[in-house]
Amino acid sequence: MLIGRAKEQKTLLSLLDNSESQFCVVYGRRRVGKTYLIRETFHYKFAFQHTGVARGNYREQLRAFRDSLRMSGLQKCNIPKNWSDAFGMLKELIMQAPAGKKVIFIDELPWMDTPKSNMIGALEHFWNGWVTSRAEKDIVLIVCGSASSWVSKNLLRDKGGLRGRFTEKIKLMPFTLTECEQYARAAGLVMERKDIFEMYMILGGIPYYWSFLHRGNSISQNIDELFFVEDAKLKDEFQALYHTLFKRPDNYLKVIEALTKRRSGLTREEILRSTKLEDGGTFSQVLDELEQCGFVRRYVAFNKEGNGALFQLIDNYTLFYYYCIRKNAFSDEQYWSHTCLSNEHNAWKGLAFERVCLQHVAQIKHALGIGGIVSNVCSWSGKGAQIDMVIARGDNVINICEMKFCNGEYAIDKKYAEDLDRKMITFREETGTRSALHLTMVTTYGVSHNQYWNKVQSEVLMDDLFNQ
Repeated sequence: MLIGRAKEQKTLLSLLDNSESQFCVVYGRRRVGKTYLIRETFHYKFAFQHTGVARGNYREQLRAFRDSLRMSGLQKCNIPKNWSDAFGMLKELIMQAPAGKKVIFIDELPWMDTPKSNMIGALEHFWNGWVTSRAEKDIVLIVCGSASSWVSKNLLRDKGGLRGRFTEKIKLMPFTLTECEQYARAAGLVMERKDIFEMYMILGGIPYYWSFLHRGNSISQNIDELFFVEDAKLKDEFQALYHTLFKRPDNYLKVIEALTKRRSGLTREEILRSTKLEDGGTFSQVLDELEQCGFVRRYVAFNKEGNGALFQLIDNYTLFYYYCIRKNAFSDEQYWSHTCLSNEHNAWKGLAFERVCLQHVAQIKHALGIGGIVSNVCSWSGKGAQIDMVIARGDNVINICEMKFCNGEYAIDKKYAEDLDRKMITFREETGTRSALHLTMVTTYGVSHNQYWNKVQSEVLMDDLFNQ
């Protein structure tokens, strides 16, 4: 059941129509559906298919490659001595294959790159020294990886022989709310949009997580079964997620934990102080890889271009883990059902709602009718004031977006109205902007039309975020 991904499928299938051999890189967050997309698109028909071994050593990677060669039809082959030997065996397999396009799919390539293995050098020689020199332009090589930072550094930004050799690259993004709604319908899950939205605040748009939802269960029942019962499907997902992506995850997790302490994010210097990590290239690599893998977003506050970049935790599941899963100290198997109405969880919902809005900026701009207007989306913080979404438009208007999760219409009371006035005044004074400031409320079901409603210039509702 392949939902969405029409553009990506079209790109993959176009590889078969090209008159030259093709080299495609597919990358994206772990569990986002890269492998499933490729297998479904080519109907599981490959001249050769292989998956790297998670945390496998050099010998284990070569042995697994040999096993895949055997499964693909190369019967007489021993364990390769090195990667040059391994790709030499792959050449033999290809030469034995029938005429026509041959799709070679190597999944989780980063896992195969063990220390001092020279796997990348052997792959480069295989492509540049053999594939492209063949008279038969019949090979479609697709490599895939969840470690997006590794893919970027070692493939897409490679300064050696692979530079410029890729004919296509696909970064597979998580599902949008609309695609999750389509998935729920196709899976026979009876869920209202608010249910889908709340589940998205926990699971994000990761299809693998959504595949575990059970028909007939309430939202609370599904969450308890996914995370809190003794044999919960995703009980150990947090450790697996970070330990699979990063060979030494401790420093990455220190940064992630530091970012849970401030919802607006931290500067590089603040992260260093909080984690007590050493400044330098290794620390820069940690930040870059967390950003590349989609766990953290880097942004610059309004009117501070080039200075004081902030790093903010953006991954829905990771946020849920720290705010909810880790706090189940007594291992209550019905933790969510018992506590989902608590003040603590309501605070998490407000934060998670903001994250989903930040992941659907295009839909917010469309709802405001400014999709075609040049704009810069950022955040801002000043003296006692924080604005999580500022849309600075090319038509001399700035949308000050307030994001509020509520089970019904959101009612602006006197205290909040005064806070809004103070926030708008502080923003104008500290930024010196002369643009018109439009207060935009992004809520689940809209804003109640009480005596303070006239402060609002525009509204975006939950339904608007489901638009493509």
